[in-house]
Amino acid sequence: MGIFERFLSVWVGLGMLVGIGGGLAFPQLFTFFGELQYAQINMVIAVLIWLMIYPMMLHVDFASVSQMHKRPKGLVITIVINWLIKPFTMALLAMLFIRYIFGGWISPELGEQYIAGMILLGVAPCTAMVFVWSQLTKGDANYTVVQVAINDLIMVVAFAPITAFLLGVTDITVPWDTLLLSVSLFVVIPLIAGAFTRHMIKNEQRITKLAATLKPFSIIGLVGTVILLFGFQAETIIANPIDIVLIAIPLLIQTYLIFALAYLWMNKWKQPHNIAAPGAMIGASNFFELAVAVAISLFGIHSGAALATIVGVLVEVPVMLSLVAYANRTRKNFVQDVSAG
Repeated sequence: MGIFERFLSVWVGLGMLVGIGGGLAFPQLFTFFGELQYAQINMVIAVLIWLMIYPMMLHVDFASVSQMHKRPKGLVITIVINWLIKPFTMALLAMLFIRYIFGGWISPELGEQYIAGMILLGVAPCTAMVFVWSQLTKGDANYTVVQVAINDLIMVVAFAPITAFLLGVTDITVPWDTLLLSVSLFVVIPLIAGAFTRHMIKNEQRITKLAATLKPFSIIGLVGTVILLFGFQAETIIANPIDIVLIAIPLLIQTYLIFALAYLWMNKWKQPHNIAAPGAMIGASNFFELAVAVAISLFGIHSGAALATIVGVLVEVPVMLSLVAYANRTRKNFVQDVSAG
């Protein structure tokens, strides 16, 4: 393990501080970078995420991907956790904390918007960053691609009705440009690039060496993403510290709860660690671009719902890194055979 991976939490912590400090000291610069977006997806962050994802995609073998249906248990767990459990636990936790536990500190009107934003996060499982978490936990690249792809297909048909049900809104317009662009940028294009690279090199040892060479750039991309995310929201963080903490608490509980449910279930069903860890990460993390886009379209850019989705963005990376560390420490508790059913 290199210096970048060994001290990853330190680099991310420094990135958070640099982002907040930079956002306050150079607001125009971060505003410029922040405006480089299309369909709520920031193009600078998209490049950094692509830099993180590409090394993992080098390990994807399409022949192995075609055999994933023979190992369905990990996929079943991912689907059940993400679509039959996660949205509803998020709604319950949001209402419990915002309406009742924190009701004395938050006005009812603003509280309902915070709840709406958190629900939007709960209905949007991760598409992009899960590839990073999978790589950091030595996940099965082939299986992770299939898990993400199935979630994206379900999201196309399930996101709107579940969101409408939980928010009590009759008409939810799915931002198709955000959904399709994200899937293209973070799944399809890197997958094609990885397959093309494998085709050109045609040597597994050289492919592994290339992926190892690119790994430090992947970590740099992660830290750069953290700097930008915190820099974009530096003024919001400073202006709303109490509300951000109050919103973050149920989001943190939700993240650890969903990870625990999926991770323990994977272990119970004797899934190998390289399937269990990424599978648990998908539900624990969120498709925050989609959640932010819907929050803004429904409630406005300066709404409490939009703020709640942004808090989800801010807490995700450090929280997920803590889960990556836990998953790596508990690897020995899982079956290691990648052929397990």
